[in-house]
Amino acid sequence: MGLTEFPKLRKVPVLESLILSNNKLNGKVPNWLHEIDSLHAVNLAQNSLTTPVDQFSRNYQLRYLDLSYNLLTAGISSSICNASSLQALVLSNNKLTGTIPQCLASSSFLSILSLEMNRLNGTLPNTFSKNSLTTLNLNDNRLEGPLPESLSNCMQLELLNLGNNQIEDTFPHWLRTLPYLKVLVLRANKLHGPIAIFKTKHGFPSLNIFDISSNNFSGPIPKDYMQSFESMKNIVQDKVVGNPQHYYSPTTVTLKGRSVQFKNILTNFVIINLSGNKFEGEIPNVIGELQAFIGLNLSHNRLSGPIPQSMKNLIKLESLDLSSNMLSGRIPTELVNMKFLEVLNLSYNNIVGEIPQRNQADSFLNDSYMGNLGLCGVPLSVKCREKHDDQPSPPSQTLWREDKFGFSWEAVDIGYGCGMVLGVVMVNFVFLIGKPALLVRMFGG
Repeated sequence: MGLTEFPKLRKVPVLESLILSNNKLNGKVPNWLHEIDSLHAVNLAQNSLTTPVDQFSRNYQLRYLDLSYNLLTAGISSSICNASSLQALVLSNNKLTGTIPQCLASSSFLSILSLEMNRLNGTLPNTFSKNSLTTLNLNDNRLEGPLPESLSNCMQLELLNLGNNQIEDTFPHWLRTLPYLKVLVLRANKLHGPIAIFKTKHGFPSLNIFDISSNNFSGPIPKDYMQSFESMKNIVQDKVVGNPQHYYSPTTVTLKGRSVQFKNILTNFVIINLSGNKFEGEIPNVIGELQAFIGLNLSHNRLSGPIPQSMKNLIKLESLDLSSNMLSGRIPTELVNMKFLEVLNLSYNNIVGEIPQRNQADSFLNDSYMGNLGLCGVPLSVKCREKHDDQPSPPSQTLWREDKFGFSWEAVDIGYGCGMVLGVVMVNFVFLIGKPALLVRMFGG
């Protein structure tokens, strides 16, 4: 449709759903909208509204409010919490400023809170209590300060996206107790320090997406956490994450080097992104147990050692990025021959040897391997040394063997043999002429 103004619906006392998205509406929402006795859902997304958010609080029966992709400015008034029946509040992709009202964190009815892509600042509310919250999407704002530990009270939480803010804290290990958390995105903040080991059998049991990239995490890759990612170990059918009746705001995920936006997350969409940190040490072998992987990004860290052979078990892997580390050794043949692997980046490491050739007709590009001085073979221009099986094998006794001091033991053997023969001849000659005294004087007798 192409509506440019609001329709006149003053004589409609009861209205359960109003959807006016994807139009060209401009200006403020008319007053009659607040006079409707029973309005369950309002969807005015992708228009040009400039209405203050707090005006919608007058409708106490409001359950679903979507004003995303508009030109809303100013702040979010705490009076929005007067809509006590509100279950979904979606104000994403606007120009909202100010802080997040504390009352939204303590709402008992709210299950969807989506405020991403705004200009909200200040700290996160620390008043989260036991509630019905399943989706909390606050990415791409200007939020700062620590992560509120009260988030661990949101036992129904399935999606938590706080990426692209200025949050400064250590890793929130207390989130591991959330039994239904499937999406955890903390990328591009100021999180730092090692990820401490907390041995538990049920840490992050439902997690499908784990993105903590572009922070300042250090130390080894958290092996114990990976061992507890039970949902990532099992290959499941394509099902929507969470209750299909729930509304999920779009979530941006980095996959295959691109940012992809998803409205619904499937349970077979399993990725880990630890790139852009300071992780060090070897890649743990336990990573091969996470067979449901389709994307793994460990690039731009300080990882060393070989590529683990256990990666051959990642049979569903579509994208693997290990670039810009200090990995060594050879490329496992099974790695490049994975059936679903479309994107591979091993560039700028210390990997050596010949590049294994794929079984498929196509091959990875030169960019996949560049920056490894010890690598050779297609698609690189550096050719590997040819092995000639028809060359004669070397003799059993070599003619020249040097030790670390530069001596040739073959030369010593030859000199010793010649000297022995000459010595015997001289002794016999001396005794034959009967003048052994001459021999005694020569050797200091």
